[in-house]
Formats: sequence, structure tokens, C-alpha cells
Amino acid sequence: MRPPVLYFASTMHEPLTHQPLRQMVLPGWARGPQWKMFWVAVGVAVSLGSSFQSVNVRAQTPQPAPAELTNLVTQIDAAANKHDVQAVLQYYSPNFTHSDGLTRQTLEQALTQLWKRYPDLRYQTQITSWKADGKGIVAETTTQITGTQKVGDREWKINSTLKSRQRLEAQKIVRQEVLAEKTALTSGNNPPNVVLNLPEQVKMGQSFNFDAIVQEPLGNDLLLGAALEEPVKPDGFVNPTTAELELLNAGGIFKVGRAPLNGESRWISAVLVRHDGMTLITQRLKVTGGRPATGK
Repeated sequence: MRPPVLYFASTMHEPLTHQPLRQMVLPGWARGPQWKMFWVAVGVAVSLGSSFQSVNVRAQTPQPAPAELTNLVTQIDAAANKHDVQAVLQYYSPNFTHSDGLTRQTLEQALTQLWKRYPDLRYQTQITSWKADGKGIVAETTTQITGTQKVGDREWKINSTLKSRQRLEAQKIVRQEVLAEKTALTSGNNPPNVVLNLPEQVKMGQSFNFDAIVQEPLGNDLLLGAALEEPVKPDGFVNPTTAELELLNAGGIFKVGRAPLNGESRWISAVLVRHDGMTLITQRLKVTGGRPATGK
């Protein structure tokens, strides 16, 4: 049976069934303006980011992380900034598991493709908390990822913030969980400055608001846009997606969504385009167990 999806209902714009002015195929790693690179960068960077983040979880009282943890994070950051896949993978257990379904092998493939497309990605990781847990360490971190990509005469800029939790044993990452992520991909001389309002976490079946608001006045500019959602799955990093752009009647996208009933987390994204720039901004929506209270 096909799993439930998020259902978007229009609140300020025409329904999504309205005839699109332009249809864009978001084609994975290879074609077009490479919209799908947005998803890949998010998904893969999450794994990478989480790898840096492999050093802390909230301690009861803030304490400096042990030297072996800070050194490990520094070493992973250095390997990632050199785009040395094998150097990064040496910090992963052969039995590595990931909340998104990635394995050590699929992580290797994803990083190899990502760094070919974004040859100057840079990673900077901070340990936010940590605690000893049995024979290992559980750690939470925040990683900032920035970079650019040249496609024809167009340059894309990426800026991603990733929060994750990982478990380490014997200086190896054995498990990672993505806690939150938000990524923006921009292009053009004047891409829309967009603020995304979306909760990081909802319960199964819970309704929520999704607003992508352009901050600057549009003047006489036309604004095209689309709202997208995809399940967070390993094959979602590379599979094509289609964005149907519509003429927006206001300075942004304003939607109401409902979380799926199967507990499957989603990537929620807004695409906003005007004549002198484009912005794609996405955020992970984590769907947790338990049903919302009646009327929510």
C-alpha cells in the first residue's frame, strides 16, 4: 500500500491543482539547474554533518568534551574539508547505521557524488553536548556547511545547518540520528531573501503551517513559486523531483500541511523564483509517534 503523504491545502494562493506556469524537473545529480542537488546536499551533508557531530549528547551539566572527542571531530572536519572520502570513512564502523537508512557503503557513494558536484564544500562542527553511555559515548553536534557550484554560467550557493546525535564506540561512529536540518540554495544576482516558518517536529496526523516569506518588497517583480515535499529515504537523495512553479499572488508561499500517519519524516521545501534570482530552502519535518489530541 502506498504510504501516506503530506497534504497541502492553499490558504492564500490558488490551489496546487492550478495549471502551472512552468514545470521544472529536479533531476538528481546530473541535469538542468540542478535543483535536485539541493536534496542531495541536504541528505548527504546530513550524514557528513552528523559524522562530525559524532561527539556529544546533552550532558546533565555542561562539561568540556574529552580531548579524544574534540580531536576526533577536528580530524573528521579536516578530512571532509579535503573531500577525502576514505579518510572520513575510517571513522565509521563497518556496521554503521543511520536514521535515514544510510549504510557505510551508501554514505561512501553519496559523498563521492556530492563532492564531485560541490568541489569547495566546507564543514565547521561544534560539539553541543555529550555523555558517556556504557562502553561508548553519545554526542550531539551542529555542523555548518557552505559552498558553491558552477553550472554553465550560473553559480549556486549552498548554506546548510545540521544537528545530529551519534554514538561512538572505540573511536568509531556506530550510529547516527538526524535531529534537525535546514538548507538554502540560491542563485542569481538578487535571490529572494526567504524566511521559512515550519516546526521541526510534529506528531503523526498533526496539522501545521508552512510559510516561506520573501522579506524584501517585490515592487513590480513577478514571483513564481512551489511547495515540495518528499519522504526522507536513501533513494530520495538522487531520485528526480518535479517542481510546478505558479504565479504567486503574495510575497511568499503560505500552506497548511498534515503529517503522515506512518511516522515517516519529510523534507519540506519552498522554491521561489524572480527575474534576477532563485532561492530553494528546505527543512526536515520530523514526524514522531503518537496521535495529536482531538482538534489538533
